[in-house]
Amino acid sequence: MPGPLVQFGAQVMCSHGGQATATAPNPRVTLGGAPSLTIAAPMVIAGCAFPPPPAANGPCVTGQWLIGTTRVTSNGQPLVVQSSASLCAPTGTPMLIIAAQLRVTAI
Repeated sequence: MPGPLVQFGAQVMCSHGGQATATAPNPRVTLGGAPSLTIAAPMVIAGCAFPPPPAANGPCVTGQWLIGTTRVTSNGQPLVVQSSASLCAPTGTPMLIIAAQLRVTAI
């Protein structure tokens, strides 16, 4: 999936408005001075508005990237691009990349 690479500190949210924060930045590749993200880095989500059981199965607590770059890797791991697929737990909904850097793209 080609697209702009996502840096640590990019604005990422769960589908219900919770703020997702990366737990492990990748300092090996920097984007405008900020570390990049690999798909192996789990995300922690705070502020999800999805209701807890029994009304629903929320709120979102963690997020994981499923698909990243196919040709560019760092430390053997694919990098996160703006079009990367993801999954939040326990809701099963995707994370949304709202704002990321636009200078560096990869496939």
